[in-house]
Amino acid sequence: MAFSNYKTVDAVLKEFQITYTESNFVIETDFSISDYFREDLEFIREEGAPECSEYAICENLIYPLLKEVWKKYYSKFMLWSHKSLNYDEKLSGFPEYILSKRSLLGKIVFDQPYFMLVEAKQDNFEVGWAQCLVEMFAAQKLNENPDQEIFGITSNGSVWQFGKLKGSLFTKNKKYYLLDDLNKLLGAINYIFFQCEVLLGGEERSEPENAMC
Repeated sequence: MAFSNYKTVDAVLKEFQITYTESNFVIETDFSISDYFREDLEFIREEGAPECSEYAICENLIYPLLKEVWKKYYSKFMLWSHKSLNYDEKLSGFPEYILSKRSLLGKIVFDQPYFMLVEAKQDNFEVGWAQCLVEMFAAQKLNENPDQEIFGITSNGSVWQFGKLKGSLFTKNKKYYLLDDLNKLLGAINYIFFQCEVLLGGEERSEPENAMC
């Protein structure tokens, strides 16, 4: 069935025999934020209506942050919006955003996914994580490598939560991040991108440089 049919994390854990745990694995990294980006985001929040719909939240609050970090990694990864993710009839749907390996065949060719983001619609993080987790499981199956970590983010635009799936173990980061604390939030998102780069083989380090205290 479609990803959107899953409504609770508990149901996903039971159906796919995934173990749940919590720890703070995200390391906030030093990420340089341009004045233009800060001013543009503030303008949208002050003068626009960025939370008037689910699409508005994605376009105005979620995608701009992902894109800003992706610019550092675009040579190795593609950032997809509402791209179809299909493993079989049970595991299929359209995650809001997917980060995948940049294919040697060109930017329009979808390659291995490394993380996905699901919007917590109507602030329902339970449903958001249920869908994100099953999408992470589908990505794991598509990559044919259960030992490879798959990262997930669930956000309502204002609150951002992080998780990872490795083998049959799902770890949810205890700490969540707020749009109002932009430095720490972008530092956390940058950490996820960096870890994806490590998995791709672009770096040997286990931690990014300039970790924030």
